[in-house]
Amino acid sequence: MTIRINLDIMMAKRKMRLKTLAKEVGITEANLSVLKNAKAKAVRLSTLDKLCEVLECQPGDILEFEPNDHSAPVAKE
Repeated sequence: MTIRINLDIMMAKRKMRLKTLAKEVGITEANLSVLKNAKAKAVRLSTLDKLCEVLECQPGDILEFEPNDHSAPVAKE
């Protein structure tokens, strides 16, 4: 499974720069860049909450689940 980060898409839709978003969310530009470039291993819910508030969106607008095509189907009991 893969979680895709669509932060760049939401930033473009809102015409918001990295520096501005980082300041409004309260995190460093470096940390926001790590998240934006999908290099982050985890996202704090408080950060996700603030991103959604500032970008006026839902968590699903930023995070997208992509199942692996080669994964075996789950057996139903």
